[in-house]
Formats: sequence, structure tokens, C-alpha cells
Amino acid sequence: MPFVDNIGFLMSRASGQLVRATNAALADEGLRVRQYSVLSLVCESAEGESQRDLAEVLALDPSQVVALVDDLHGAGLVERRPSPADRRTKLVVPTERGRAVRARATARADARLAASLGALTEAEQGTLRSLLARVVDVELPPRAFTDR
Repeated sequence: MPFVDNIGFLMSRASGQLVRATNAALADEGLRVRQYSVLSLVCESAEGESQRDLAEVLALDPSQVVALVDDLHGAGLVERRPSPADRRTKLVVPTERGRAVRARATARADARLAASLGALTEAEQGTLRSLLARVVDVELPPRAFTDR
């Protein structure tokens, strides 16, 4: 079957499998992958992130990010605060509860990812991560070959 060696097909299939598995792992925390991604980004930011910046980083339409932030806000995981640099901009910042949920969710997501990538060596996982970062044109942070 020649289609199964198509890179686009394989990337789409791998992504779908990882998203479904990760969604299942995050379900006990009341999160899905996109919500977890927003929560992780704001937890890693010292001052919070604007919804516009979140949309850009996640390559989502801003209206999708508004809905995700609304969900997280409704669950008490994030707050919207005025930006000190521009009062027209609201920054999304995690609550203490949000930080705790994110920590538990990260452990669950990491365990699921490790299980999903178990057929690859650590070096192969590092190569895969580097190649995918080049495909999506992002600069990787200087760290070990672990994913979060």
C-alpha cells in the first residue's frame, strides 16, 4: 500500500494517535491537549501571555484561544489580568490551582508520551524532536531530549 509511506499521512496518523492517548491521560485532570498546551505556556511565562501571543505560538485562530482560556478560567486554572505595558491587552496567568493541575497533568502527559514513543531509543526520540521542530520552524530550548 504505497500511501502508508507518505510522510504527511504518517505524521497525521502519529499526531492523531498521540493526541487521543494524551487526551485520555489528561481526562482525570479535566483537560484536553489544547487546554493543557495553553495552561503549560502560561505556567512557563513569568508574567503571563496575551491571548494573541498564545494563538500565534499554538498556530490557532484567536477565537479558538478565547474559548480555551474561557474553559480554563471557568475551571479556576487561569485568570485574565491587565498588562502593565498596555492596558488594552489582557494577560492570561495561571492560578495556584492551575499550577498544581498543570504539574499533575504534565506527569500524566509525559508518562503517556513515553509509552507512545517506547519503540524509539532516547537518541531516536531526540532526532525526531529536532526534525519535527525544523518542520514546524521552531527553535528548541537548550535541554535534554525530553518532551513536555
